[in-house]
Amino acid sequence: LQFTEEKLGQAEKTELDAHFENLLARADSTKNWTEKILRQTEVLLQPNPSARVEEFLYEKLDRKVPSRVTNGELLAQYMTEAANDFGPGTPYGKTLIKVGETQRRLGAAERDFIHSASINFLTPLRNFLEGDWRTISKERRILQNRRLDLDACKARLKKAKAAEAKAAVT
Repeated sequence: LQFTEEKLGQAEKTELDAHFENLLARADSTKNWTEKILRQTEVLLQPNPSARVEEFLYEKLDRKVPSRVTNGELLAQYMTEAANDFGPGTPYGKTLIKVGETQRRLGAAERDFIHSASINFLTPLRNFLEGDWRTISKERRILQNRRLDLDACKARLKKAKAAEAKAAVT
C-alpha cells in the first residue's frame, strides 16, 4: 500500500542518504557492465553459439566440458595428413609439415588462452554476479521493505496525531 501510494504521489517517501544512493547507482552500473563484458568475452572466446550453450549446460550440470579441437589444430592435422600423402620429402610436403606444426602450436596456444581466460577472468566476473551481486540485491530489498514499513508507520502516526488534534478541538 505504501509503495503504491508513493508511486501515485499520495504518500511521503523517506529519502536515502545521497552518498548511499550514489553507491547504489554505482553498484547497478557495475553489475550491468560486468554482465556485458562477461557475455562479450564469452562470444570472443567461443564464437559458436551452440558450443556456448553446450558449455553452459555442462557447467550447470557440474560436468567436465569435453575438450574441442581448435580450428588451428584441425588445420594442422589436415596439413600434416596432406604432407604425408604428398610425401614428406617433396618441397610441398616439407612446407606443409612446417606450417602444420606451427598451426598446431598456435591451436594449442589458443586452447591455453581460452582456458586461462576462463579461469582468471570470467570466473571472478561470474563470482561477482552470482555471489556479491545477489547479496547486494537481497540487502537492497530488505532495506526497501524496512523503509516502506517506516514510511507506513510515519503515515499512521501522522493520521493518528491529526485525528487526536481534531478530537481535542471538538
